[in-house]
Formats: sequence, C-alpha cells, structure tokens
Amino acid sequence: MSENQTLRQAALFYHENPKPGKLEIRATKPMANGRDLARAYSPGVAEACLEIKDDPANASRYTTKANLVGVVSNGTAVLGLGNIGAQASKPVMEGKAVLFKKFANIDCFDIEVDESDPEKLAEIVCSLAPTFGAINLEDIKAPDCFIVERICRERMNIPVFHDDQHGTAIVVGAAAKNAVHVANKKFEDIRVVSTGGGAAGIACLNMLVKMGVKRENIWLCDIHGLVYEGRTEDMNPQKACFAQASDKRSLDEVIEGADLFLGLSGPNVLKPEMVARMAKRPIIFALANPNPEIMPEDARAVAPDAIIATGRSDFPNQVNNVLCFPFIFRGALDVGATEINDAMQLACIDGIAELARATTSAEAAAAYSGEQMTFGADYLIPKPFDPRLVAVVSAAVAQAAMETGVAARPIGDMTAYRQRLNQSVFKSALLMRPVFQAAREASRRIVFSEGEDERVLRAAQAILEETTETPILIGRPEVMEQRCERFGLEIRPERDFQLVNPENDPRYYDYWNSYHTLMQRKGVTPDIAKAIMRTNTTAIGAIMVQRDEADSLICGTFGEYRWHLNYVSQILGSRELSPCGALSMMILEDGPLFIADTHVHQLPDAGELAEIAIAAARHVRRFGIEPQIAFCSQSQFGNQAEGSGKRLRAAIDILDSEARDFVYEGEMNIDTALDAELRDRIFPSSRMKSNANVLVFAHVDAASGVRNILKMKSGGLEVGPILMGMGNKAHIVSPSITARGLLNMSAVAGTPVAQYG
Repeated sequence: MSENQTLRQAALFYHENPKPGKLEIRATKPMANGRDLARAYSPGVAEACLEIKDDPANASRYTTKANLVGVVSNGTAVLGLGNIGAQASKPVMEGKAVLFKKFANIDCFDIEVDESDPEKLAEIVCSLAPTFGAINLEDIKAPDCFIVERICRERMNIPVFHDDQHGTAIVVGAAAKNAVHVANKKFEDIRVVSTGGGAAGIACLNMLVKMGVKRENIWLCDIHGLVYEGRTEDMNPQKACFAQASDKRSLDEVIEGADLFLGLSGPNVLKPEMVARMAKRPIIFALANPNPEIMPEDARAVAPDAIIATGRSDFPNQVNNVLCFPFIFRGALDVGATEINDAMQLACIDGIAELARATTSAEAAAAYSGEQMTFGADYLIPKPFDPRLVAVVSAAVAQAAMETGVAARPIGDMTAYRQRLNQSVFKSALLMRPVFQAAREASRRIVFSEGEDERVLRAAQAILEETTETPILIGRPEVMEQRCERFGLEIRPERDFQLVNPENDPRYYDYWNSYHTLMQRKGVTPDIAKAIMRTNTTAIGAIMVQRDEADSLICGTFGEYRWHLNYVSQILGSRELSPCGALSMMILEDGPLFIADTHVHQLPDAGELAEIAIAAARHVRRFGIEPQIAFCSQSQFGNQAEGSGKRLRAAIDILDSEARDFVYEGEMNIDTALDAELRDRIFPSSRMKSNANVLVFAHVDAASGVRNILKMKSGGLEVGPILMGMGNKAHIVSPSITARGLLNMSAVAGTPVAQYG
C-alpha cells in the first residue's frame, strides 16, 4: 500500500471511528432528576424565555448564544476540491467547529446549505441571527462570497467573517509584517506581485494596502495573466481595484525586482528563473495547497537568502488560518461585538506577529519537537498549538473592538480578562494563583539539579518572567548556552541565572567537604564524597540547600524517584524534617483531586498514614482549598477485618486521639469517597458530608496507579508530586513533567514553610 493510500485509510478511519463524525452535543447543566428537568425545560424554561422577550440582550445571559458560532457553507469552493456541494463539505465544516472548540473554547454548529444563489444564501444566513453570536462563512466561491458577506454584514448585528478571505489575509499580514522586518524592508517601499484573483488573494492584497503597501506597487496576475486596465475577461470589481495601466501581460514580465511574491493560485506557477530576477532578499509566500507555486528548495537554489512561507506543515512558516479565526472570534464574542472591523483585524495581526518575536512557549516546543522555533526567516509566525495565542490575540481584538465602539459588552478589567483566557488553556492557572502569589512575596532561591534539560531551561525563563524567584541551574555552561540558543530562549547562563558547573566550580572543595562531614560515619570516604560532588547533581543541589545557598531543590526530571529521595533524605533529613509522603494534585474537568502517598512509603503503617493525612491537609490549604480527606481501601467502614482496612482504621484512631482542624473519614471505597449521596446511604453518620477532595491510600501501588490512570485516561493535569515533611526544602518530580509543571513546582517550592504551617 502506498503512503498516500495509507494516509487516506487512516483519515477515513479517523472520521468513522469510534463513532461517525467529529462533533457531539454535551449538556452543561445537570439532568439527573425531575427537578433538573423542570428547570431545564417546562415549566422553568419559560422564565428564561420571558427575560429574553423583555430584553433581547438577555439571550447572552441565559443561553449559549454569546459563545456560539455558526460555520456556514454551500460547498462551492472547498479547500482544493472545488465545488463538491454542501453535503460533501460537511467534514470540513465539522473540522472547523472542532478547531473553534480546541483552540478558543467556542461552541459551534456547522450548517451546510444547498443553495448556490448568493442572495438567497445570504437571506438564509441572515435568518439565523437569533441563534448565533457570530457567523463564520466558509468555502463559498468568488465572487459569490463577496455578495454573501456584504449582505450579511449590512443586515446582521453580529460579526460576520469570511475566513477564506479575512482569516487568510490576517495570517498573511502577520507573516508579511515579520518577513519585511527580517528582510530589513518597509511596506511603503516594497513591490508586490501576486497570483490568484480569488477571494483570499484579493483580501490579502487589501490587507497589505491597509498595512502600508502602495496600491500602485501591487501587480495582480490570475490564470489569464496580468490584471490590467481595460481587461474584460474574467473580471469583477474586486479585481479591477488592482488593475495596472501597463502593456505587460504575464507574470514573467512583472516579476522583475519584486520584493514580495504572494501566491494563492496553483502549483509550479513561479519558476526558479523568475525568483532569480526578484529583488535581493526576496520574500516568497507560495501558499497553494497541497503543492505550492514553487517548492522552497527550488527557490533557495537560486536565492539562498529568500524568506519563504507555504501553506504546508512540513516546511517552516505554515500560513494557517487556525492562527487567526478562533482567537478573533473569541475576542469579538467576549465583548459582544456587532462586527469584526479593520481595527480588530489589524490588532489580530499585531498580536500574532509580536508573539512570534517572543520566546517560544514550552507547550508549542513540545508539540513541535525538533523544529527550530527562534524568530527569524524560518520562524515568522507562531505555531497553532502555542497556548499564549488565545490571551494575546483575543485580548488585542477585544481591546480594539472597545476602542472603535463596536463592543456591546465592554470589559472593565482587561488584566483579569487575560487571566481568564489563560486559565482556559492552562488548567492549573486558577488553582495555582494563591501559590504563585505567595511565591512572589517570598523571592526564594530554587536550585534545579538537571539544569541542562530543555524543560528546566524553559521553566527558568518562565520563572524569571512570572515570579520573583531566583533560579539556580546545575550543569555545564557551554551545553546550556548552546541549548538556550537552539530553543530560542533569551536567557543565558550566569547573566540571567546562577550556575553551578559540576566540572569546574570554585565551591567544589566546600561542597564535597560538607557532604563528607555529613556522611563520614555512614561509610562515605573523602574520595567517594569528591566523586559524588562531581557527578551527582541531586546531591549537589541538596548540599546547596543544606549550606543555605539555596532555599529549595527541584530534581527528578530523569531517573528513579527513590534514588533521588535517598540523597534528599541523607543530606536534608533531620529530627524535624523527614519525608512523610508525596502528594499529587490532579486537575480534572470537575475540579482538583489530591492523591497520596504516591511515592515515598511502599506500605505505610498507621502512624505514617496519619502523618500523610496531616501533611496533606496542610498542603491542600496552600491552594485555597479546604481538605476533605478520605482513607481509601477495598474495605468499607469495617466490613473487612484484615488487609489495608486494618491499618487505615488504626490511622483514624491516631487522628481521633486529638482535635484536628480538617475533615477526614474512612476507610471506604473510592466511589464512596467521591459520591456523598452514596456514602450517606451506606454510612449515614459519616463526619464527611461532601465529596472527598483528598484520597489517601494504604499502598503506594494503589495511589500511584490512580494518579497515572487519571493522568493518562482522564486528561488529568498533575501538579506535583509535592514532597511532604521536608519543610519545602526539596521536591522530586517525575520524568514525565512538562516545563509548565516545573514552573508550577517552582511556585510550590517558592513558598516558605512558615506560610502554610
């Protein structure tokens, strides 16, 4: 089977299984009993209807309208497939709806309309105004799309956006803005040659004019050649705006000295010999899909300094509309915009362009592993999976809408709005807020034992940007320097963060001597101490904390947990400090769930289980959450005499021996812990009245297994493991941790123990 056949089969399987299509409808409110039914439908629904009748603006308050977009197409110009009809276009429109949800959390209905008359199609779309907060027109052929959009914009008091035109224009505008900057040129000076007189091509040229390109410097060609004054073949008013008074007739004749080639036409239109006649440092946007107007390697063969973008994902600088449409709609919907105007589109361009010039996010780097993502000729625009897009671009669009007077629901606090947008993509943001706030007030020194790891370097950059902490990294300076450069990070060793070089550090004698003093009666000789302080970065970091050269250690991005724990306990353990358990916060769709002990004790006894519960309660409160601790077992409230239930009951007896300031209960099954109604039927006198938010297990296999199942099968995001009992002096993470996870753990480590008991 050929590669194309394999891809085709994989795509069809994806669309068919496990159920046909890419969308489903999910309820956002409970529907479990007669009370819920009475509120959701008759008679309760009438109250919401009457409120909207009295004030139509209440539709945004009582229905999904303010977060609902209609993707509308008649299937007359679908991708590169042409006029395949409305029904055949449905997979594309479903896909568009999925992208809205994935990237901007916007709900979407795809609507395929079997109507080829543009005025009748516009009439149908206009009649949908009561349903949607905005309309995305998609894959409608030119010039019909211009007619449909014009009528809808005139008659509908909600944003109407033809993505094939304006979405493409915005992303092209952002890429062009940065390309012109890299090429050291100016919009007002450049000469533009474009192929493709369709909706997208015309919209891109109009956008370039708004950005400063002179209309007389734009030369538009289509399948018939140059668009010139007096031409009558295949013309429309939109093309005529770019007609040149010239006796030239072909692309080959007008390409001479062009600074920017913009292709939205077909494969192999631009020949290498044409590129050779363009201006120095030519900018080539060959955006035809799947085969561009010229392949990048052919262009570079004659112009090695060319700046190239395509519509393909297998080359740098993919011009992809997903960089635009989810975020411009997000900003427009959030302020109740009545339209998407020029100012909002230009704000979108600026936001996308500026984000490409910023340091690449760790999440985007992980999604595009191995790709170079440093601003320059091969990185003009950010990647679609950069999670910062929603806050940066949507906020810029919302601000522009308010400034131009088209926002029906202006946002009073833009800082809080950006935070909410970040919380929509960074699930940990809201829960971590009190921890980050405490860390900002403390300004602690955090040492990372695996300083050469890409995730650690990215976390260090984020720490410097988002906190007042001082990162200290252990590693070889030349390796860190090279990796910071490769990953597009602004930070550099010693200039931006403290450095410990295991191979050559002036403190080496002090470190091995300190370690030897601690361990000389445990069989550690001076030679062993010297070797460990040259090779064991976890031990080096722990010695730094022990010597008060750092406040907390973070280690474990590779290696086995208990290996790291051994050195942490050796060096930092004391009569007051001893590891009593590891706590993981799993952030799920319905909120956080804490799991303990996931790493420290294989088979904790009753006393250790009681200590785990006490420590867990203390740490859970750091996140602004009141702990509800359930001891979990196969046994349920004494129905099994032996096994884990016996140890858990003994732990509860220990806790009961004196007053506690947190709620705990057990032993019980996990479902009983998480369902208060079920628990009330089984054990009505339970002291715990709500659902548990902390699960304590009597075996590390159970705790670790639940943690990993939640992470891998339920999309749970982990914060942790948090090493309890060590006074916040050390935390051992797991090798699967992300750069964002390390940033979260640095905030956890950045809070003095006195602030949380």
